[in-house]
Amino acid sequence: MSACTPTRHDDPHRKEHSHEPHSPPSPRPRGPRLTGADVSASIAVFLIALPLSLGIALATGAPLQAGLVAAAVGGVVVGRLGGAPLQVSGPAAGLTVVTAELIHRYGWRTTCAITVLAGLAQLGLGLLRVARTALAVSPAIVHGMLAGIGVTIAVAQLHIVLGGTPHSSVLLNLRDLPAQLAQVQTAALSVSALTLCLLLAWPRLPGRAGRLLRVVPAPLVAVTGATTSAAFLGFGLPKVDLPSWSSHALAGLPEGPALGLIAAVLTITLVCSVQSLLGAVAVDKMVAARPALSGRVRRADLDRELLGQGAANVVSGALGGLPIAGVAVRSTANVNAGAVSRNSTMLHGVLVVIAALLMVPVLELIPLASLAALVMAVGIQMVSLHHIRTVTRHREVLVYAVTTVGVVFLGVLEGVALGIGMAVAVALHRLTRTRITHHEKEGVHHVHVRGQLTFLAVPRLSRTLHLVPQGAHAVVELDGSFMDHAAYESLQDWQNTQTAHGGTVELVGRRTGVRIGEPTGPAGLHPDGGTTAPDSSGCRCHPWTPWRNHQCAIPETGGPAQRNNAETTTARAPEDTEHTEPSDLATKLDALGAPETPGTPGATVEASAPPSSPRAPDATTPTTNQLARGISAFQRNTAPLVRSELARLAREGQQPSQLFLTCADSRLVTSMITSSGPGDLFVVRNVGNLVPPPGEESGDDSVAAAIEYAVDVLRVRSITVCGHSGCGAMQALLAADQDTAQTPLRRWLRHGRPSVARMADESRPAARLAGRAAADTVEQLCLTNVIQQLEHLRAHDSVSRALRAGELELHGMYFHVGEAQAYLLSEVHEGEVFDHVGVADLTA
Repeated sequence: MSACTPTRHDDPHRKEHSHEPHSPPSPRPRGPRLTGADVSASIAVFLIALPLSLGIALATGAPLQAGLVAAAVGGVVVGRLGGAPLQVSGPAAGLTVVTAELIHRYGWRTTCAITVLAGLAQLGLGLLRVARTALAVSPAIVHGMLAGIGVTIAVAQLHIVLGGTPHSSVLLNLRDLPAQLAQVQTAALSVSALTLCLLLAWPRLPGRAGRLLRVVPAPLVAVTGATTSAAFLGFGLPKVDLPSWSSHALAGLPEGPALGLIAAVLTITLVCSVQSLLGAVAVDKMVAARPALSGRVRRADLDRELLGQGAANVVSGALGGLPIAGVAVRSTANVNAGAVSRNSTMLHGVLVVIAALLMVPVLELIPLASLAALVMAVGIQMVSLHHIRTVTRHREVLVYAVTTVGVVFLGVLEGVALGIGMAVAVALHRLTRTRITHHEKEGVHHVHVRGQLTFLAVPRLSRTLHLVPQGAHAVVELDGSFMDHAAYESLQDWQNTQTAHGGTVELVGRRTGVRIGEPTGPAGLHPDGGTTAPDSSGCRCHPWTPWRNHQCAIPETGGPAQRNNAETTTARAPEDTEHTEPSDLATKLDALGAPETPGTPGATVEASAPPSSPRAPDATTPTTNQLARGISAFQRNTAPLVRSELARLAREGQQPSQLFLTCADSRLVTSMITSSGPGDLFVVRNVGNLVPPPGEESGDDSVAAAIEYAVDVLRVRSITVCGHSGCGAMQALLAADQDTAQTPLRRWLRHGRPSVARMADESRPAARLAGRAAADTVEQLCLTNVIQQLEHLRAHDSVSRALRAGELELHGMYFHVGEAQAYLLSEVHEGEVFDHVGVADLTA
């Protein structure tokens, strides 16, 4: 469930604030002020960027100052001009292989010129406002590209870790690796191993002392520890060499074949743009997960971000720096450190400039083996197991693998091209993969079409349909979402032939779980000569499909007297649900995608059994039949769709992110109003969505146990207490008589009495609903009850501990059943207000 709150200007009842006639005009809004949070975040990012920039420059074979130039330009230029305020840009590990190849082929000065041209190309794309087009690239291709680059980086840096010198080719590095292992330099390996150990162990330091120490970034600790140890032990290892800035090489005129230079510019443009735009989207998600930031930081403007990246690459290339892109490690550190504006990224760039000018003697103490180990760890992390599991679950592992192998052995541009080709091939395969089966059961021929029906599947469809004897009863089950004209005509021609010979054809849309019309036969009659009647034996709505209020006709049981008696307790279906029998295939196929409403005009839905004839449910009662039909519909229509996902959850266990505590009211469908599925919510339902305070005599351990399990075991990140309109428990509280016998229900409702007292307390502001007062006393109590139960929730030990540690968020929610409108509690100065959640809020 998204904790979205609408912007205040959407409220039509909000008063406009105007200045007095003689008051001075409001000053123009200025940029965000430099805050302490931005300063601390910039220092944290700077401490990570400094060693990484040197390491990436080392891995590419560029002058080491080039990494510092790119880090400074990425921080200042992109920080000021970019569209993602909290994304940090600089030299990226994802560009290492591309840049190293360009330096090897064209030299450093031409590589700088290529970077400038790539920046100009990014500026052109930004002006054309095509930034979101880059997001159309399959994530499997992007993750495969990064994995291939990571493998290339790791294999190359492994030679430096072992004390050798890497080649420019992965194949050569792999070929010479056994010989390098036989000639290991102990000093280089020791320094590298120490760097890796500190890098892995530092974020896992336990206890309170560990939490304090982890404020210092692990890359800085690893490089500092390795440098100090190497100096103390007197290792004579190659170290960072930063020549005078006066001899720093700047960009020159590009030299080389025109086609090769154009391909190089396109490669740098593609990799930089895609990585930066995907990084901006990822930063948006991180910001949205932090409510304290979501209201202060705007969402990324991708076109502006592309313009900022282009300007930075122009400046960096002109000044002799590496290509620039948005980087995930530094951006994550920036958000986690509490940055609230673009000032943090800009200040980190200024700190890099200061370090490059004043800290040269200190930087030249760093062993190259330590930087190589740091970059090798980054390369290994680029091969993400999470990404592999994701593409496997979405059946795109072949695209991922082809892209990765192509990048490793052929190059980035070639690997991406292979990945795109494989993605297109997989998409075409899915489009043309249609399974058509036929079997006979009890004299009825069943034809099951699974997949999309295109002209390519027409020969197989025709062969299978002609296995059905003429004049026989056939059921065609269409399990797909697309049918082209060729397949449509083939199916229609066969149906016309079948019905002309006295047979019947029944079309069933499995995707929507509906029966498309009745079996068609001569003159609309059944084979036995009876007229076709609407089938009201089953419910036409199914879970995991677009939900619609259903009118499920329950078969009538008993004699005429009983049916007449039942008519007085039934609800008449709306007239617009009148059943009409489709006259041809076109009408029936048009019905695919919209559930059919069973019954004829005046069809009724039984509300209850006649009071005069109470009976226990058995296998013949409508209630039991309804349950059995529902289970059967699940097994047939829904289970095949969710079986793989439920199998994964069975293997991995439940890992919900939210505890959702709501009322047991049957009208409150949690999965529907939160758009959630299996494994998303840990749900607790009770009468009145009550949270008994802890330690209360004769309290309820069931709710407390669920809270403790969700917070301490499942590690949920948020808890939502959801009330709703017309709550029967709140009505019972208002009508409670203290002298009434204490039934189990009344003993349970005593946990709601603090809500009644809170509502009666005139010193507290009354809860409001989207700027308006509650409609009546019941609604007022429903709103107040949500707020009171949140206070009870905070009193539980597990919840209070998680809140203090910043690991948990609490949300209040109210669902108006009649309006189908959700409201979320927002803390404002004038009191407790539930703001509505609208469509615009979810897509903003």
